[in-house]
Amino acid sequence: MSDDLADLTIAEARDALRKGETTPTALTEACLGRAEAAGALNAFVHLTPEIAMEQAHAAEARLAAGEAPAMCGIPVGVKDLFCTQGVPSQAASRILDGFRPEYESTVTAQLWRAGAVMLGKLNMDEFAMGSSNETSAYGPAISPWRRQGDATPLTPGGSSGGSAAAVAARLCPAATGTDTGGSIRQPAAFTGITGLKPTYGRCSRWGIVAFASSLDQAGPMARTVRDCAIMLGAMAGHDPRDSTSADIPVPDFEAALRGDIRGKRIGIPREYRMEGMPDEIERLWQNGADMLRDAGAEIVDISLPHTKYALPCYYVIAPAEASSNLARYDGVRYGHRARLEQGDGIVDMYEKTRAEGFGDEVQRRVIVGTYVLSAGFYDAYYNRARKVRTLIKRDFDAAFEAGVDAILTPATPSAAFGLGEVGEDDPVAMFLNDVFTVTVNLAGLPGISVPAGLDARGLPLGLQLIGRPWGEEALLDCADVLERAAGFVARPERWW
Repeated sequence: MSDDLADLTIAEARDALRKGETTPTALTEACLGRAEAAGALNAFVHLTPEIAMEQAHAAEARLAAGEAPAMCGIPVGVKDLFCTQGVPSQAASRILDGFRPEYESTVTAQLWRAGAVMLGKLNMDEFAMGSSNETSAYGPAISPWRRQGDATPLTPGGSSGGSAAAVAARLCPAATGTDTGGSIRQPAAFTGITGLKPTYGRCSRWGIVAFASSLDQAGPMARTVRDCAIMLGAMAGHDPRDSTSADIPVPDFEAALRGDIRGKRIGIPREYRMEGMPDEIERLWQNGADMLRDAGAEIVDISLPHTKYALPCYYVIAPAEASSNLARYDGVRYGHRARLEQGDGIVDMYEKTRAEGFGDEVQRRVIVGTYVLSAGFYDAYYNRARKVRTLIKRDFDAAFEAGVDAILTPATPSAAFGLGEVGEDDPVAMFLNDVFTVTVNLAGLPGISVPAGLDARGLPLGLQLIGRPWGEEALLDCADVLERAAGFVARPERWW
Protein backbone atom coordinates (compact mmCIF):
# COMPACT_ATOMS: atom_id res chain seq x y z
CA MET A 1 0.00 0.00 0.00
CA SER A 2 0.98 3.63 -0.38
CA ASP A 3 3.57 5.06 1.95
CA ASP A 4 0.96 7.75 2.70
CA LEU A 5 -0.07 5.47 5.57
CA ALA A 6 3.08 6.67 7.34
CA ASP A 7 1.49 10.14 7.54
CA LEU A 8 -1.18 8.89 9.95
CA THR A 9 -1.08 9.94 13.59
CA ILE A 10 -1.43 7.30 16.31
CA ALA A 11 -5.10 8.17 16.78
CA GLU A 12 -5.80 8.10 13.04
CA ALA A 13 -3.94 4.81 12.57
CA ARG A 14 -5.71 3.23 15.55
CA ASP A 15 -9.11 4.16 14.15
CA ALA A 16 -8.20 2.98 10.64
CA LEU A 17 -6.96 -0.34 12.00
CA ARG A 18 -10.10 -0.95 14.04
CA LYS A 19 -12.31 -0.11 11.06
CA GLY A 20 -10.35 -2.51 8.87
CA GLU A 21 -9.28 0.28 6.51
CA THR A 22 -5.66 -0.86 6.76
CA THR A 23 -3.58 -3.48 8.56
CA PRO A 24 -0.61 -3.40 10.94
CA THR A 25 1.46 -5.07 8.21
CA ALA A 26 0.65 -2.41 5.64
CA LEU A 27 1.26 0.37 8.15
CA THR A 28 4.58 -1.15 9.21
CA GLU A 29 5.72 -1.66 5.61
CA ALA A 30 4.92 1.99 4.83
CA CYS A 31 6.95 3.24 7.79
CA LEU A 32 9.87 0.90 7.08
CA GLY A 33 9.90 2.10 3.48
CA ARG A 34 10.04 5.71 4.62
CA ALA A 35 12.78 4.96 7.16
CA GLU A 36 14.91 3.04 4.66
CA ALA A 37 14.66 5.91 2.16
CA ALA A 38 15.59 8.59 4.72
CA GLY A 39 19.24 7.70 5.31
CA ALA A 40 20.22 11.34 4.78
CA LEU A 41 18.55 12.21 8.09
CA ASN A 42 20.59 9.62 10.03
CA ALA A 43 17.62 9.28 12.38
CA PHE A 44 17.35 5.49 12.47
CA VAL A 45 20.68 3.84 13.30
CA HIS A 46 19.44 0.22 13.49
CA LEU A 47 16.33 -0.86 11.57
CA THR A 48 14.66 -4.07 12.74
CA PRO A 49 12.37 -5.13 9.86
CA GLU A 50 12.18 -8.80 10.91
CA ILE A 51 11.06 -7.94 14.43
CA ALA A 52 8.68 -5.29 13.08
CA MET A 53 6.92 -7.66 10.71
CA GLU A 54 6.66 -10.39 13.35
CA GLN A 55 5.08 -7.91 15.77
CA ALA A 56 2.79 -6.56 13.02
CA HIS A 57 1.48 -10.07 12.29
CA ALA A 58 0.85 -10.62 16.00
CA ALA A 59 -1.02 -7.30 16.15
CA GLU A 60 -3.23 -8.42 13.25
CA ALA A 61 -4.23 -11.51 15.21
CA ARG A 62 -5.10 -9.40 18.26
CA LEU A 63 -7.17 -7.02 16.16
CA ALA A 64 -9.01 -9.93 14.55
CA ALA A 65 -9.77 -11.31 18.00
CA GLY A 66 -11.07 -7.95 19.20
CA GLU A 67 -8.37 -7.68 21.86
CA ALA A 68 -6.57 -4.57 20.67
CA PRO A 69 -5.26 -1.87 23.03
CA ALA A 70 -4.88 1.62 21.59
CA MET A 71 -1.23 1.08 20.57
CA CYS A 72 -1.87 -2.28 18.90
CA GLY A 73 -0.32 -2.31 15.43
CA ILE A 74 1.22 1.16 15.77
CA PRO A 75 4.86 1.37 14.54
CA VAL A 76 7.25 3.27 16.80
CA GLY A 77 10.93 4.13 16.89
CA VAL A 78 13.01 3.51 20.03
CA LYS A 79 15.71 5.86 21.27
CA ASP A 80 19.03 4.01 21.47
CA LEU A 81 19.11 4.60 25.24
CA PHE A 82 16.46 1.90 25.78
CA CYS A 83 17.75 -1.65 26.06
CA THR A 84 15.99 -3.89 23.53
CA GLN A 85 16.57 -7.63 23.72
CA GLY A 86 18.93 -8.92 21.04
CA VAL A 87 19.08 -5.55 19.29
CA PRO A 88 22.10 -3.18 19.43
CA SER A 89 21.61 -0.79 22.34
CA GLN A 90 24.71 1.33 22.69
CA ALA A 91 23.50 4.77 23.83
CA ALA A 92 25.24 6.21 20.74
CA SER A 93 28.61 5.54 22.36
CA ARG A 94 31.67 3.71 21.04
CA ILE A 95 32.19 2.19 24.47
CA LEU A 96 29.03 0.07 24.02
CA ASP A 97 29.71 -0.87 20.41
CA GLY A 98 28.26 -4.32 19.78
CA PHE A 99 26.29 -4.53 23.02
CA ARG A 100 23.09 -6.54 22.53
CA PRO A 101 21.14 -6.84 25.80
CA GLU A 102 19.65 -10.12 26.94
CA TYR A 103 16.71 -8.24 28.43
CA GLU A 104 14.11 -5.61 27.52
CA SER A 105 13.59 -2.24 29.20
CA THR A 106 10.33 -2.00 31.11
CA VAL A 107 9.00 0.83 28.94
CA THR A 108 9.60 -0.97 25.66
CA ALA A 109 8.32 -4.27 27.08
CA GLN A 110 5.08 -2.52 28.02
CA LEU A 111 4.80 -1.04 24.53
CA TRP A 112 5.23 -4.49 22.96
CA ARG A 113 2.66 -5.94 25.36
CA ALA A 114 0.29 -3.21 24.19
CA GLY A 115 0.85 -4.39 20.61
CA ALA A 116 3.17 -1.64 19.37
CA VAL A 117 5.63 -2.48 16.58
CA MET A 118 9.37 -1.72 16.80
CA LEU A 119 10.77 -0.23 13.59
CA GLY A 120 14.29 0.15 14.99
CA LYS A 121 16.63 2.19 17.15
CA LEU A 122 17.00 5.96 16.87
CA ASN A 123 20.00 8.27 17.00
CA MET A 124 20.78 10.41 20.06
CA ASP A 125 23.55 12.31 21.81
CA GLU A 126 26.07 9.98 23.43
CA PHE A 127 24.67 8.78 26.78
CA ALA A 128 21.99 11.49 26.31
CA MET A 129 24.58 14.21 26.97
CA GLY A 130 23.94 17.00 24.52
CA SER A 131 21.40 19.39 23.05
CA SER A 132 22.05 18.95 19.33
CA ASN A 133 22.67 15.22 18.61
CA GLU A 134 26.22 16.14 17.57
CA THR A 135 27.92 14.00 20.24
CA SER A 136 26.64 10.71 18.79
CA ALA A 137 29.05 7.95 17.80
CA TYR A 138 26.78 7.44 14.77
CA GLY A 139 27.25 11.04 13.62
CA PRO A 140 24.59 13.71 14.01
CA ALA A 141 20.94 13.22 13.20
CA ILE A 142 19.76 15.95 10.83
CA SER A 143 16.51 17.85 11.06
CA PRO A 144 14.08 17.44 8.16
CA TRP A 145 13.50 21.21 8.39
CA ARG A 146 15.46 23.85 6.45
CA ARG A 147 15.62 27.61 6.82
CA GLN A 148 13.91 29.41 3.97
CA GLY A 149 16.41 29.82 1.14
CA ASP A 150 19.19 28.07 3.05
CA ALA A 151 20.34 24.45 2.73
CA THR A 152 22.44 24.49 5.93
CA PRO A 153 21.87 21.20 7.83
CA LEU A 154 20.04 21.95 11.08
CA THR A 155 20.05 20.16 14.40
CA PRO A 156 16.87 18.31 15.37
CA GLY A 157 17.82 19.05 18.98
CA GLY A 158 19.06 16.67 21.60
CA SER A 159 19.50 14.35 23.15
CA SER A 160 16.43 12.71 21.56
CA GLY A 161 17.33 14.12 18.15
CA GLY A 162 16.78 10.95 16.15
CA SER A 163 13.35 10.51 17.72
CA ALA A 164 12.36 14.08 16.87
CA ALA A 165 13.68 13.90 13.30
CA ALA A 166 11.93 10.58 12.63
CA VAL A 167 8.54 11.77 13.89
CA ALA A 168 8.77 15.17 12.16
CA ALA A 169 9.77 13.53 8.85
CA ARG A 170 6.83 11.08 9.12
CA LEU A 171 9.09 8.04 9.28
CA CYS A 172 6.99 6.81 12.21
CA PRO A 173 3.92 8.07 14.07
CA ALA A 174 5.74 8.22 17.40
CA ALA A 175 8.97 7.45 19.22
CA THR A 176 10.28 7.00 22.74
CA GLY A 177 12.48 9.71 24.20
CA THR A 178 14.15 10.45 27.51
CA ASP A 179 14.36 13.79 29.24
CA THR A 180 17.08 14.63 31.78
CA GLY A 181 17.20 18.41 31.30
CA GLY A 182 14.91 18.96 28.32
CA SER A 183 15.88 16.17 25.94
CA ILE A 184 12.29 15.45 24.90
CA ARG A 185 10.88 18.98 24.95
CA GLN A 186 13.73 20.87 23.23
CA PRO A 187 13.97 18.58 20.16
CA ALA A 188 10.18 18.50 19.97
CA ALA A 189 10.14 22.30 19.81
CA PHE A 190 12.93 22.37 17.23
CA THR A 191 11.10 19.98 14.87
CA GLY A 192 7.47 21.02 15.22
CA ILE A 193 6.21 17.96 17.10
CA THR A 194 4.83 17.35 20.61
CA GLY A 195 7.00 15.94 23.38
CA LEU A 196 5.92 15.02 26.92
CA LYS A 197 8.21 14.65 29.92
CA PRO A 198 6.11 12.90 32.59
CA THR A 199 6.40 13.33 36.35
CA TYR A 200 9.57 11.70 37.68
CA GLY A 201 8.60 8.15 38.57
CA ARG A 202 5.63 7.89 36.19
CA CYS A 203 7.60 5.67 33.76
CA SER A 204 10.11 3.05 34.87
CA ARG A 205 13.80 3.73 34.31
CA TRP A 206 14.66 0.01 34.42
CA GLY A 207 16.56 -0.99 31.28
CA ILE A 208 17.27 2.60 30.24
CA VAL A 209 20.98 3.38 30.14
CA ALA A 210 21.47 5.81 33.03
CA PHE A 211 22.72 9.37 32.65
CA ALA A 212 21.58 11.19 35.83
CA SER A 213 19.38 8.89 37.86
CA SER A 214 17.46 11.52 39.84
CA LEU A 215 16.58 13.44 36.67
CA ASP A 216 16.10 10.89 33.84
CA GLN A 217 12.54 10.20 32.75
CA ALA A 218 11.16 8.44 29.68
CA GLY A 219 8.32 9.94 27.69
CA PRO A 220 6.50 9.92 24.35
CA MET A 221 7.27 12.01 21.27
CA ALA A 222 4.52 12.25 18.66
CA ARG A 223 2.79 14.71 16.36
CA THR A 224 -0.16 15.59 18.60
CA VAL A 225 -1.07 15.92 22.25
CA ARG A 226 -3.65 13.14 21.83
CA ASP A 227 -0.98 10.81 20.47
CA CYS A 228 1.28 11.54 23.45
CA ALA A 229 -1.62 10.80 25.80
CA ILE A 230 -2.29 7.46 24.09
CA MET A 231 1.36 6.43 24.09
CA LEU A 232 1.97 7.50 27.69
CA GLY A 233 -0.85 5.20 28.76
CA ALA A 234 1.10 2.26 27.38
CA MET A 235 4.51 3.40 28.70
CA ALA A 236 3.56 4.31 32.27
CA GLY A 237 3.08 2.11 35.30
CA HIS A 238 4.67 0.87 38.49
CA ASP A 239 7.77 -1.32 38.21
CA PRO A 240 9.07 -3.07 41.36
CA ARG A 241 12.51 -3.31 39.70
CA ASP A 242 12.82 0.51 39.80
CA SER A 243 12.87 1.93 43.32
CA THR A 244 11.90 5.38 41.99
CA SER A 245 8.85 4.07 40.09
CA ALA A 246 5.64 5.34 41.66
CA ASP A 247 3.08 2.75 42.77
CA ILE A 248 0.05 4.74 41.64
CA PRO A 249 -2.68 3.93 39.12
CA VAL A 250 -2.25 4.87 35.45
CA PRO A 251 -5.26 6.96 34.42
CA ASP A 252 -6.82 7.09 30.96
CA PHE A 253 -4.84 10.06 29.71
CA GLU A 254 -6.70 10.30 26.42
CA ALA A 255 -10.06 10.50 28.21
CA ALA A 256 -8.73 13.56 30.05
CA LEU A 257 -8.73 15.58 26.81
CA ARG A 258 -12.04 17.32 27.47
CA GLY A 259 -11.16 20.61 25.77
CA ASP A 260 -12.52 22.79 28.56
CA ILE A 261 -10.08 24.88 30.59
CA ARG A 262 -12.52 27.59 31.66
CA GLY A 263 -11.59 28.83 35.11
CA LYS A 264 -8.13 27.28 35.06
CA ARG A 265 -5.30 29.55 36.25
CA ILE A 266 -2.22 29.65 34.03
CA GLY A 267 0.94 31.11 35.55
CA ILE A 268 3.41 33.26 33.61
CA PRO A 269 6.74 33.27 35.50
CA ARG A 270 8.44 36.66 35.28
CA GLU A 271 11.89 35.09 35.72
CA TYR A 272 11.61 33.38 32.33
CA ARG A 273 11.81 36.75 30.58
CA MET A 274 15.53 36.40 30.01
CA GLU A 275 17.80 39.25 28.96
CA GLY A 276 18.40 39.06 25.23
CA MET A 277 15.38 36.86 24.53
CA PRO A 278 14.50 37.14 20.82
CA ASP A 279 11.39 39.23 20.10
CA GLU A 280 9.76 36.35 18.21
CA ILE A 281 10.01 34.11 21.30
CA GLU A 282 8.47 36.84 23.42
CA ARG A 283 5.64 37.31 20.89
CA LEU A 284 5.02 33.56 20.69
CA TRP A 285 4.78 33.40 24.49
CA GLN A 286 2.31 36.29 24.56
CA ASN A 287 0.26 34.71 21.78
CA GLY A 288 0.12 31.47 23.75
CA ALA A 289 -1.14 33.29 26.81
CA ASP A 290 -3.77 35.05 24.69
CA MET A 291 -4.93 31.72 23.22
CA LEU A 292 -5.40 30.21 26.67
CA ARG A 293 -7.18 33.35 27.90
CA ASP A 294 -9.52 33.20 24.91
CA ALA A 295 -10.27 29.57 25.85
CA GLY A 296 -11.48 30.74 29.26
CA ALA A 297 -8.35 30.42 31.40
CA GLU A 298 -7.19 33.11 33.79
CA ILE A 299 -3.64 34.30 33.10
CA VAL A 300 -1.71 35.28 36.24
CA ASP A 301 1.82 36.53 36.80
CA ILE A 302 3.87 34.37 39.16
CA SER A 303 7.38 34.36 40.52
CA LEU A 304 9.83 31.44 40.53
CA PRO A 305 12.68 33.34 42.19
CA HIS A 306 15.34 30.62 42.12
CA THR A 307 15.08 30.05 38.36
CA LYS A 308 18.32 31.93 37.75
CA TYR A 309 20.22 29.26 39.67
CA ALA A 310 18.72 26.33 37.76
CA LEU A 311 21.33 25.93 35.02
CA PRO A 312 24.39 25.97 37.30
CA CYS A 313 22.55 23.70 39.74
CA TYR A 314 21.69 21.25 36.96
CA TYR A 315 25.22 21.26 35.55
CA VAL A 316 26.60 20.26 38.95
CA ILE A 317 24.04 17.54 39.79
CA ALA A 318 23.77 15.92 36.34
CA PRO A 319 27.54 15.48 35.76
CA ALA A 320 27.98 14.25 39.34
CA GLU A 321 25.41 11.51 38.82
CA ALA A 322 26.80 10.78 35.35
CA SER A 323 30.33 10.29 36.67
CA SER A 324 28.99 7.72 39.11
CA ASN A 325 26.76 5.93 36.58
CA LEU A 326 29.45 5.78 33.89
CA ALA A 327 32.06 4.28 36.22
CA ARG A 328 30.73 0.84 35.19
CA TYR A 329 32.13 1.23 31.66
CA ASP A 330 35.66 0.07 32.28
CA GLY A 331 36.32 -2.59 29.64
CA VAL A 332 36.06 -5.45 32.14
CA ARG A 333 32.49 -6.74 31.91
CA TYR A 334 31.01 -5.68 28.57
CA GLY A 335 31.40 -3.22 25.72
CA HIS A 336 34.60 -1.91 24.23
CA ARG A 337 38.02 -2.90 25.60
CA ALA A 338 41.16 -1.10 24.45
CA ARG A 339 44.08 -3.03 23.00
CA LEU A 340 46.77 -3.31 25.65
CA GLU A 341 50.55 -3.29 25.33
CA GLN A 342 52.80 -5.77 27.08
CA GLY A 343 53.27 -4.66 30.67
CA ASP A 344 50.00 -2.70 30.84
CA GLY A 345 48.05 -3.20 34.05
CA ILE A 346 44.39 -2.90 34.90
CA VAL A 347 44.59 0.88 35.43
CA ASP A 348 46.06 1.22 31.94
CA MET A 349 43.13 -0.79 30.60
CA TYR A 350 40.63 1.45 32.36
CA GLU A 351 42.29 4.63 31.12
CA LYS A 352 42.75 3.52 27.52
CA THR A 353 39.28 1.99 27.26
CA ARG A 354 37.52 5.08 28.60
CA ALA A 355 39.64 7.45 26.52
CA GLU A 356 38.80 5.52 23.34
CA GLY A 357 35.19 4.76 24.20
CA PHE A 358 33.89 8.07 25.54
CA GLY A 359 33.47 11.13 23.33
CA ASP A 360 34.66 14.62 24.28
CA GLU A 361 31.38 15.81 25.83
CA VAL A 362 30.99 12.68 27.95
CA GLN A 363 34.59 12.93 29.13
CA ARG A 364 34.03 16.61 29.98
CA ARG A 365 30.97 15.81 32.11
CA VAL A 366 32.61 12.85 33.85
CA ILE A 367 35.57 15.06 34.79
CA VAL A 368 33.29 17.83 36.08
CA GLY A 369 31.17 15.32 37.98
CA THR A 370 34.16 13.64 39.59
CA TYR A 371 35.53 17.05 40.59
CA VAL A 372 32.32 18.22 42.32
CA LEU A 373 32.05 14.91 44.19
CA SER A 374 35.67 14.94 45.37
CA ALA A 375 36.41 15.27 49.06
CA GLY A 376 37.52 18.87 48.94
CA PHE A 377 34.61 20.17 46.87
CA TYR A 378 31.60 17.98 47.78
CA ASP A 379 30.07 20.53 50.15
CA ALA A 380 31.04 23.57 48.10
CA TYR A 381 29.43 22.30 44.90
CA TYR A 382 27.33 19.14 45.07
CA ASN A 383 25.71 19.67 48.48
CA ARG A 384 25.03 23.31 47.68
CA ALA A 385 23.45 22.35 44.36
CA ARG A 386 21.18 19.86 46.15
CA LYS A 387 20.01 22.63 48.49
CA VAL A 388 19.32 24.95 45.56
CA ARG A 389 17.35 22.16 43.88
CA THR A 390 15.11 22.02 46.95
CA LEU A 391 14.50 25.77 46.72
CA ILE A 392 13.60 25.47 43.03
CA LYS A 393 11.05 22.78 43.84
CA ARG A 394 9.62 24.93 46.63
CA ASP A 395 9.07 27.76 44.15
CA PHE A 396 6.86 25.51 42.05
CA ASP A 397 5.10 24.09 45.13
CA ALA A 398 4.25 27.62 46.25
CA ALA A 399 2.83 28.51 42.84
CA PHE A 400 0.63 25.42 42.74
CA GLU A 401 -0.49 25.88 46.35
CA ALA A 402 -1.54 29.44 45.41
CA GLY A 403 -3.98 27.97 42.91
CA VAL A 404 -2.03 27.89 39.65
CA ASP A 405 -3.10 24.91 37.52
CA ALA A 406 -0.31 25.06 34.91
CA ILE A 407 2.61 27.27 33.96
CA LEU A 408 3.26 28.56 30.44
CA THR A 409 6.80 29.32 29.23
CA PRO A 410 8.80 29.21 25.99
CA ALA A 411 10.25 25.77 25.27
CA THR A 412 13.56 26.99 23.83
CA PRO A 413 15.40 30.32 23.58
CA SER A 414 15.54 30.10 19.77
CA ALA A 415 14.60 28.02 16.76
CA ALA A 416 16.87 25.19 15.62
CA PHE A 417 20.44 26.17 14.82
CA GLY A 418 22.81 24.82 12.19
CA LEU A 419 25.08 21.87 12.93
CA GLY A 420 28.39 23.24 14.18
CA GLU A 421 27.02 26.72 14.82
CA VAL A 422 26.79 26.47 18.62
CA GLY A 423 29.08 25.13 21.28
CA GLU A 424 32.06 23.95 19.23
CA ASP A 425 34.46 26.16 21.20
CA ASP A 426 32.06 27.19 23.97
CA PRO A 427 30.18 24.31 25.65
CA VAL A 428 28.32 26.76 27.89
CA ALA A 429 26.59 28.23 24.82
CA MET A 430 25.17 24.77 24.12
CA PHE A 431 24.12 24.37 27.76
CA LEU A 432 22.00 27.54 27.48
CA ASN A 433 19.58 25.66 25.20
CA ASP A 434 18.24 24.04 28.39
CA VAL A 435 17.49 27.33 30.17
CA PHE A 436 13.68 26.90 30.05
CA THR A 437 13.54 23.15 30.61
CA VAL A 438 15.95 22.09 33.38
CA THR A 439 13.81 23.45 36.22
CA VAL A 440 11.12 20.88 35.40
CA ASN A 441 13.58 18.00 35.84
CA LEU A 442 15.07 19.43 39.02
CA ALA A 443 11.57 19.66 40.50
CA GLY A 444 10.41 16.29 39.10
CA LEU A 445 7.39 17.86 37.37
CA PRO A 446 5.58 16.96 34.13
CA GLY A 447 6.19 19.26 31.17
CA ILE A 448 5.11 19.27 27.54
CA SER A 449 6.26 21.13 24.44
CA VAL A 450 3.60 22.00 21.88
CA PRO A 451 4.36 23.44 18.41
CA ALA A 452 2.89 26.94 18.32
CA GLY A 453 4.31 28.82 15.35
CA LEU A 454 7.15 29.48 12.91
CA ASP A 455 10.02 31.94 13.17
CA ALA A 456 10.88 34.50 10.50
CA ARG A 457 12.84 31.88 8.53
CA GLY A 458 10.09 29.26 8.57
CA LEU A 459 11.36 27.09 11.46
CA PRO A 460 9.13 25.67 14.21
CA LEU A 461 8.87 27.25 17.65
CA GLY A 462 7.34 25.55 20.68
CA LEU A 463 5.64 26.57 23.90
CA GLN A 464 6.04 24.66 27.16
CA LEU A 465 3.35 23.90 29.71
CA ILE A 466 4.40 22.72 33.18
CA GLY A 467 1.96 20.81 35.38
CA ARG A 468 1.48 19.72 38.96
CA PRO A 469 3.17 16.49 40.14
CA TRP A 470 1.15 13.52 38.82
CA GLY A 471 -1.05 16.05 37.01
CA GLU A 472 -0.52 14.77 33.47
CA GLU A 473 -4.27 14.57 32.85
CA ALA A 474 -4.87 18.28 33.47
CA LEU A 475 -1.60 19.18 31.73
CA LEU A 476 -2.51 17.23 28.59
CA ASP A 477 -5.98 18.79 28.54
CA CYS A 478 -4.50 22.28 28.68
CA ALA A 479 -1.91 21.38 26.04
CA ASP A 480 -4.62 20.00 23.77
CA VAL A 481 -6.51 23.31 23.98
CA LEU A 482 -3.31 25.22 23.20
CA GLU A 483 -2.50 22.91 20.29
CA ARG A 484 -5.92 23.37 18.70
CA ALA A 485 -5.82 27.14 19.22
CA ALA A 486 -2.34 27.41 17.67
CA GLY A 487 -3.43 25.33 14.69
CA PHE A 488 0.11 24.33 13.77
CA VAL A 489 -0.04 22.32 10.53
CA ALA A 490 3.34 23.15 8.94
CA ARG A 491 5.56 20.26 7.94
CA PRO A 492 9.05 20.17 6.45
CA GLU A 493 9.40 20.11 2.69
CA ARG A 494 10.89 16.78 1.67
CA TRP A 495 14.52 17.14 0.54
CA TRP A 496 16.01 13.90 1.90
